[in-house]
Amino acid sequence: MAASGALTASNDRTPDWSYRNGDANETAFSPIDQIGTANVSRLGLTWTLDLPGEATLEATPLAVHGVLYFTGSYGAVYAVDGVSGKVIWKFDPETWRFNPGKMVFNFAANRGVAYADGRIFSAALDGRLFALDARTGRLVWSCETLDQRSVQTVTGAPRVFNGKVIIGNGGADYGARGYVTAYEAATGKQLWRFFPAPGSPEENTADAAMKRAAATWSGEFWKKGTGGAVWDSMTFDRELNRVYLGTGNAGTYDPELRSPGGGDNLYTASIVALDADTGRYVWHYQVNPRDAWDFDCTQQMTLASLVIDGNRRKVLMQAPKNGFFYVIDRTNGRLISAAKLGKATWAERIDLDSGRPVEARNIRHETGETVIWPSPAGAHSVQSMAFNPVTGLVYVPYMQLGVRFVKGEAQPGGFVSGGISVKAHAVDAEDGKGALIAWDPVRQKAAWKVPQDTMWNGGILTTAGNLVFQGSADGYLSAYSATMGERLWRFYGGMGIVGAPMSYMVNGQQYVAVLAGYGGSIAAWAEFTSVGWRSTGPRRLLTFALSGKAMLPPSPPRDKTVHALDDPSFMADPAAVAAGRNLYVFCGYCHGAELVSSGFAPDLRESTLALTSEGLWTVLHEGALLQGGMPRFGAMTRTQVNQLHAFIRSGARDVLHAGSDGVRRP
Repeated sequence: MAASGALTASNDRTPDWSYRNGDANETAFSPIDQIGTANVSRLGLTWTLDLPGEATLEATPLAVHGVLYFTGSYGAVYAVDGVSGKVIWKFDPETWRFNPGKMVFNFAANRGVAYADGRIFSAALDGRLFALDARTGRLVWSCETLDQRSVQTVTGAPRVFNGKVIIGNGGADYGARGYVTAYEAATGKQLWRFFPAPGSPEENTADAAMKRAAATWSGEFWKKGTGGAVWDSMTFDRELNRVYLGTGNAGTYDPELRSPGGGDNLYTASIVALDADTGRYVWHYQVNPRDAWDFDCTQQMTLASLVIDGNRRKVLMQAPKNGFFYVIDRTNGRLISAAKLGKATWAERIDLDSGRPVEARNIRHETGETVIWPSPAGAHSVQSMAFNPVTGLVYVPYMQLGVRFVKGEAQPGGFVSGGISVKAHAVDAEDGKGALIAWDPVRQKAAWKVPQDTMWNGGILTTAGNLVFQGSADGYLSAYSATMGERLWRFYGGMGIVGAPMSYMVNGQQYVAVLAGYGGSIAAWAEFTSVGWRSTGPRRLLTFALSGKAMLPPSPPRDKTVHALDDPSFMADPAAVAAGRNLYVFCGYCHGAELVSSGFAPDLRESTLALTSEGLWTVLHEGALLQGGMPRFGAMTRTQVNQLHAFIRSGARDVLHAGSDGVRRP
């Protein structure tokens, strides 16, 4: 029997998809049922739109009055006719021109736009927030949400409510103190701001919530960095007039560096409820006290009304990175239930009386090394889950992978953050793979599960037609029975899918649309997330309807072979190669650990620009590819560029001499 629940949805029977996840409750549920289990086999492609110059496509399009609105990799906003697929207008924030310094560390991702009262709201990587005329794309107003000199950036989608637009920011991995800001939607005037972590004693004096939080830190933490950035999910509760924030990891990874001696480090890795009018703290629930693993709590928060133990409860549901599924009473922030979605070894369980995890030993690197599941990639990440009020089930894109943390020692193939070396760890047959899990939030158990050979798959759409749609890393969009999990239809789109599908109706015709563009924050885990897509592969918007007859334009197939280049005249100096390897750790966030590309940035072993040191110099120091999304590193010296060049050339020769699997062996 399915879970019992009734959804109060803001888009009941609407033909539009006017919020990032369908409605204000963030359910990713479409009430349109024209396409259902009986006829989904007739679903066909109606049109495609190629998006040259894009890389990672994580946004879910909005549909308002027959027009689709979405963002590309670097924050460009597109308005596209939902029937013909023709571009109506495009707005490009040109971060590369406005503040190229903000491009130095990014995953070339933007998660979408918001809509209200004839305006589209979007944010650029550099932190500018824009209000655009939805009909023409004309800029109505813009405002600065960040200090342009800071390490903070914006990749998340704004949210709108009560005449306001709200946006957060990223930067917790650098220890930046995150915050969210609400602006007047009509003018861009700042209305309120909330910080999920405390500041200096002087800054906390007049704020009771910050004073309480400061008591959970130690030392001069405000000088070292706190983290807690709200870089993705925010949910507005119309019934209670509240905004829920999902806060990020504490920075740095090592808790003894940022807060020596102990402390929960509030309000990092938490769900925080604010009054929507004033931004004042109401309650919080901390998912991971004293986070040491990059266990963000920024994942989607879905609101619903469920019958639990015979009582109807207003709940908030979340599957954060840490591998548990949480059901929380959103009226007071108290935990109702929590259970493991899959493999999570960092804790035995969540104590329902205290709400705190019953943790395993040595998980904060006390002995210098820790191996746990899941990894910082998360058991669930930015990809949307979906709640179907008819089946009462939540559909979660699940991932399984472990991680090995080591203090003060670089691990080949890993990356370093705050003195902690981090590397993927796999021992089980399911490690490095994913699954689509239909989760019963009342019984806290899986109703069904579809294993997947790939790990970094797309977000979820569920519909009143008893369907679940999901794209996957291998390039397929599939439709499943929402009750049974049987795959009923699939379509090969020629590119891996990370974003979530959505559905809308125009002139009595139901459509399903999804952006196809593989990438995101996966390069550090390239050994498991590289599936053969190329950075030059087509990025597209795909749209489907019953009896669609369009043909997919040609696209190159997946190819995991590394087509390495070599310069026989180059003589590699072992010392230069070793130094270049250390420098490359930072490059690996985009180009892939140990030179193994995950697909959204080029494999440097194949790059003609990386074939010569001078070619690398023009890109890294001079910024030759800045407009295309490649940052400029003006502070790099000739010696450093030469060392990187030596490492890349050495890696290419390893492939040429040892095979073409693309894995560089130490």
